[in-house]
Parts: sequence; structure tokens; C-alpha cells
Amino acid sequence: MAKGRGKVLAVNKKANFDFAIEETIEAGIVLQGTEIKSIRNGKVQLRDAFVLIRNNEAWISNMHISPYEQGNQFNHDPVRSRKLLMHKKQINTLIGQTKEKGVAIVPLKMYIKDGFAKVLVGVGKGKKLYDKRRDLKEKEAKRDIQRAFKDKQQY
Repeated sequence: MAKGRGKVLAVNKKANFDFAIEETIEAGIVLQGTEIKSIRNGKVQLRDAFVLIRNNEAWISNMHISPYEQGNQFNHDPVRSRKLLMHKKQINTLIGQTKEKGVAIVPLKMYIKDGFAKVLVGVGKGKKLYDKRRDLKEKEAKRDIQRAFKDKQQY
């Protein structure tokens, strides 16, 4: 299965708006107890999440996984930092890329692939305000073209 394919559970739309994504990497994630059950129910948010490199390990922070409803006292902390499973070579390339100014590592989407929870991590440069405006104009123009083409097809 290709990178980023599987049952998509959460998408970080804000990441594509705030960053120009240059490269993507698929990473596994270390979970505790009932976290996978909450993820399978779609109770995960990536909006404010980011990836840090600590001690040559990748960690995802601020990702919110809601506690499992049928869980008991062993439920997890919803916003704890979770370790990402990546090859050492991939982590070293991330370290090298983030030394450049304005580059950040952000999670783009979370999905289930072959029964395992995966996170698609993107390396991107922060967009300026004028870049965001230009993207919105392009998106709106594309939508207008599609609308006009659809109207022409109906007649």
C-alpha cells in the first residue's frame, strides 16, 4: 500500500494552509492501552500537533486522543507526547532539514494501515500571509472554473 493510503481517521487541514509541505514521511506511533480504540473510533485531533526531535527520537506533541468511553481507570492522558517510530536515517534527515530557518515538522494525517496506526509527517516551510492569500485566490478560481464547467455540462 502506498504512503498515506489506508482508512484516514484525521486530517490536519491547517498544516497545508500554514506550511508549504516539501517532503512527507510515514511513521508508526507508540500507543498505550485504550488509545488505539479511540483512534479507530475517529476520536483524534491533529490541529495543533507538532513533531519534536529529542535525544535522536521523534515525538509528537499536542495531538489529542480522547479517552475511550468504555475504558476504566486505566485510560490515557489525552494530550501526552507520543513517540514516533522512524528509522534512524529518516530522523537524521529531519534533524538536518529543521536546522534551516522557518522549517517545521507537522503531522498531516493519521490513518490505519494493515491494522496499525500511522501518521503522515510533513516537512514544510512556513507560509507568509501573501502566500496564504495567493493560495486562497487560486483555490477560489479553480472552484469557479469547476462550477462553470459543470453548468456547461448540464446544458
